[in-house]
Amino acid sequence: MRRVSFEEMSCSVGRSLEQIGEWWTLLIIRDAMFGVRRFDELQEHLGISRNILAARLDKLVTDGIMERRRYQERPPRDEYVLTDKGKDLWEVMILLRQWGDRWVSGEGNEPLLLEHRACGHTTTAQLVCSACGEQLERRAVRSVPGPGDPDPVLLNRLHAAG
Repeated sequence: MRRVSFEEMSCSVGRSLEQIGEWWTLLIIRDAMFGVRRFDELQEHLGISRNILAARLDKLVTDGIMERRRYQERPPRDEYVLTDKGKDLWEVMILLRQWGDRWVSGEGNEPLLLEHRACGHTTTAQLVCSACGEQLERRAVRSVPGPGDPDPVLLNRLHAAG
């Protein structure tokens, strides 16, 4: 089956999936956020084949999500470090983890919790309005056309769904 490209889609979700939608990619990013940066460490930790890992890392570098940094000259060895673009996926990863805790692992079975360093309490991430600070829930927002060539079919469906 031929893979469909979302690169030209007028949808930020679809276009983002072009760069981070493959499941190994998110696991590589997760490990990089925990400080795993070297090829052999990533390969061992993830249990991924070397050729797939190499291909995923090459794509992450090409897409500007990670960069190669040489740490050894002989033989040449690089580590893979998140760029600012890659670091900006932190919120996505936290919310995806929380979804998995709720719907996959189940309450009381969370493999990892977040502790806020400033107050020492276990916490969860929440979406809030950047203007007023109110918590954002699905029904509290609506989609409106943006400057990036909105998809009128999708917008009509979103408006009809309320």
